[in-house]
Amino acid sequence: MSLIVHIEKKLKNFTLKVDFETRESCLGILGASGCGKSMTLKCIAGIITPEKGFIELNGKVLFDSDKKINLTPQQRKVGYLFQNYALFPNMTVYENIGIGMKVPNKKKDAIILRLIENFKLKGLEDQYPSKLSGGQQQRVALARMLAYKPDVLLFDEPFSAMDSYLKEELQIQMQDLLQEYHGDSIMVTHSRDEVYRFCRDTIVLDKGKIIEVGETKKIFASPKKVQTARLTGCKNISSAVRVSKNQVKATDWGCILTVNTQVPEGLTHIGIRAHDFKPCYEPKEQLNVLPCQIHKIAEAPFEWNVLMQIEDIKNDDKNDLKEPVIWWKISKSQLSSGFHESTPTFLTVAPEDILLLE
Repeated sequence: MSLIVHIEKKLKNFTLKVDFETRESCLGILGASGCGKSMTLKCIAGIITPEKGFIELNGKVLFDSDKKINLTPQQRKVGYLFQNYALFPNMTVYENIGIGMKVPNKKKDAIILRLIENFKLKGLEDQYPSKLSGGQQQRVALARMLAYKPDVLLFDEPFSAMDSYLKEELQIQMQDLLQEYHGDSIMVTHSRDEVYRFCRDTIVLDKGKIIEVGETKKIFASPKKVQTARLTGCKNISSAVRVSKNQVKATDWGCILTVNTQVPEGLTHIGIRAHDFKPCYEPKEQLNVLPCQIHKIAEAPFEWNVLMQIEDIKNDDKNDLKEPVIWWKISKSQLSSGFHESTPTFLTVAPEDILLLE
């Protein structure tokens, strides 16, 4: 079973061009707002028609611009979870969940009741959408989509309207449901946590173009593009130039850093994740040392979020001090005596933790 998508669609500011194939798992499409993520899903579902291209699901052609094939959404058997849920306002929760099911009533009732239980909707069966919270509406929409037993599941920001506690609980349930579902699914999101949790493979989309694609964990471990690094949560990115085969100059930070792989010729930036900085108290004994001082501190329940200013960097044009700020995140367990009692004046980063980016 697979979904093949090769389409082009003209949008206001750019042309969406995507070309990919799923492989019986959940594929993530990660990108910033307005990059074409939701439009890709709408083209697959048949809600929007591309200018040209080809879409095939499990050997069945859904769209082919050359052969003038364009199946209606009803003919495609696609489950789509809309951002606005698209529930029927004149139907109860129970009726909304069962609307697309084509099974005998006795079996239908059992399936609906199981989904109501799984999605924490018990007691809301007779309520109408207008009486539900945003999170409850979204859970009804999820249940309705799964009741339909579609050939492919399309999720458009499925957890965006839920509070954090319920979100985590439903994400675990969703993982179980996707494991039971032996088909393809696509999850559109701007949340790196969601794409990492659910998606074996990930496409990174930027202004309508795929800039990176591959196994999700590999993309997070070693992004190749600046935008990919940002979308996967890298807080510290500097323009950079190659100094030698294993050294780079971070021009925004005014320092030369050693890396553990050969620096590519196309290098334009480097990235360092906030958790990868380590406190340094003996700078002469360490590689990749940055002198810095605290700019701001924000305390979280289990970690410190610290903005550090890099010191002693001269601006070549104006010959005055330039103090860029870097993000540093550190677990409270690593500074058990309290942050202010053990504040370092240097940070260091291991060569293997420096991302080489284009």
